[in-house]
Amino acid sequence: MGTTQREDQRTATERRRRQLLEAAERVVLRDGPGASMNAIAAEAGITKPILYRHFGDKGGLYRALAVRHTDALVDALRAALDAPCDRRERVAAALDTYLSAIEARPQVYRFLMHPAEHPGGDRGFDVGQHSAPLLRRLGEELATVIAERVDLGPEGGERARIWGHGIVGMMHAAGDWWLRERPYPRDRLVRQLADLLWGGLATADDRAGGPGF
Repeated sequence: MGTTQREDQRTATERRRRQLLEAAERVVLRDGPGASMNAIAAEAGITKPILYRHFGDKGGLYRALAVRHTDALVDALRAALDAPCDRRERVAAALDTYLSAIEARPQVYRFLMHPAEHPGGDRGFDVGQHSAPLLRRLGEELATVIAERVDLGPEGGERARIWGHGIVGMMHAAGDWWLRERPYPRDRLVRQLADLLWGGLATADDRAGGPGF
């Protein structure tokens, strides 16, 4: 098989995989954590064995959807942190970016974070096994941004990772509670969380030569 033919085949496979993920998202938006492989295969107009051929099992499909949404969220968070405003406003913008993402697609969020809760969900699907890597990746991404932009002293790398994972843990726990109960509008939660974070960030200087935070 020639190089061009292999590249065409790879492009076709990637296109088909993207189409299947889009079909999966439509089912997840409709069914939430109860989305099944049968329903996704039907939405895509294929048989379940073909779906398994692309993703292996529901865990493989989950990981593909998680990467898709995490990539988009990381890009949005970086854009918020690059906004031309002061640090306090950027902190609030980053918090709002995360919370608005889960508010806009609550069914997708529940599928990614709570699939085992739905009685109709596939048995044996361990939510912790799959959601933990997603949160760890967000924590590492945020830690990288903090380390690049904030002067945290001689132990800056260690502190940046602690802060990055701590902030993601806070956003996740607070956002999960808020999405379930909706006790007040999102902007009030953003303001309160930003106030909590601001104690440490307000006293840290920007890293010399860095893009600023």
